[in-house]
Order: sequence, then C-alpha cells, then structure tokens
Amino acid sequence: MRPVLYSHPFSSYCQKVLIALYENGVDFETRTLGEDANAYEELVAAWPVKRFPMLSDNGRLVHEATSIIEYLQVHYPGAVELIPADAAFAVEVRMLDRFFDNYVSTPQQKIVFNALRQPENRDPYGVQEARDMLDAAYSWLEEHIAGRQWAAGERFTLADCAAAPSLFYADWSHPLGDRFPAVAAYRQRLLKRPSFARAVDDARPYRKNFPLGAPDRD
Repeated sequence: MRPVLYSHPFSSYCQKVLIALYENGVDFETRTLGEDANAYEELVAAWPVKRFPMLSDNGRLVHEATSIIEYLQVHYPGAVELIPADAAFAVEVRMLDRFFDNYVSTPQQKIVFNALRQPENRDPYGVQEARDMLDAAYSWLEEHIAGRQWAAGERFTLADCAAAPSLFYADWSHPLGDRFPAVAAYRQRLLKRPSFARAVDDARPYRKNFPLGAPDRD
C-alpha cells in the first residue's frame, strides 16, 4: 500500500513534506483536509492535538514534518539524500531545519494568526516581537547564505525543504525588500526548484485565503 499524507496544499509544513516526496518521486496518496469529507475526523481520531501533516503508512503514524521526512528517507529512499549520511554534515542540516522552523516559520505564522483574530483580540506587541525575530533571522541568514547554493552548501537537503515554504510565506508577511539581497536570491532559487515549484502551484487556488492578502507575485 502507498503511504497516505493527511495535509493541505496551502500549509507551509505540508509543503515541506511535499517537497521531500516530490524530490524522490515517492508514490503516495493525499487526503486533503477541508476537502476530503472524512480526512479531518480520521486525523483527530489518530492525533488528538489536531496538527498536520500526518503520514500513515501500513498502520504506522508519523507526525511532524521533519520526522516525516526522516521516515521517508529510511523507508522510501531516493536519489536525493535529504539527510546526509555523514553525521557531522547531518548535524548542520538538522540545525538549519530547526532554524527555519523556529525562527522564520513560527514568527511568520504568529503574524498570520494575529490577522485572523477579531480586532479586539489582536496582539500588536506580539506581532512586533515576531517581526523583530524575522529581521534577526533574515540578518543571520544573509551572511550565512552568501556564496552558498543551498542552505547547507551545494546539496539540496532537509534544510531547504524547511526553508522554501518558510521564506515563501515570510516574505509575504514581513517582506525582505531590498535589505537582504542574498536571502531574496536564495528564495528565488528555491522557487525555481521543481519540487517546490510544484508545491506552490498546488496551492495557488487557495491564495485568496491568505489573511494579509497574497501579493501579486510568485
């Protein structure tokens, strides 16, 4: 049986997993939350914290995007080694994966979730904290990515699976502008990567749902 991914194409963490699946041509089934009538109920029954993506494979459930990608490398390996066999290199890749999830994606989502609240429940202080964190992350990444093709060097890895949707939506929520040209160039390289380009195209029909207004680009 094929592995089944419970996901939504507009979700950044789902896109992170989709990139990994597309990179290695894994044959999988998608259960789209909000469209498949039973998908959400099945997800909640299996995972009471109600978070996705979730991978179901022959009775085994795997939660959290990074762990799903680790699982795919073990059980569905392909030509693209997203987590290096070299242990020292793998440490850097995993560190960068956490950087993009924690210091780019998390503050970006804080800005978005705040916009979804009723005006009286919004948190301008928290949003400013999130914007400050994004500026700090952009600044660090600007130096780190200079002279590199991908986040960890010349090879596309788990770190880039995390970076692609994180930077994609972060630039919508807190634009890079002209301040971080190396980061902006890296974001463009990610958009040209066929696996991420496919994930972006999958999500185009849902752009109207972006609460800050999806920019007329990308």
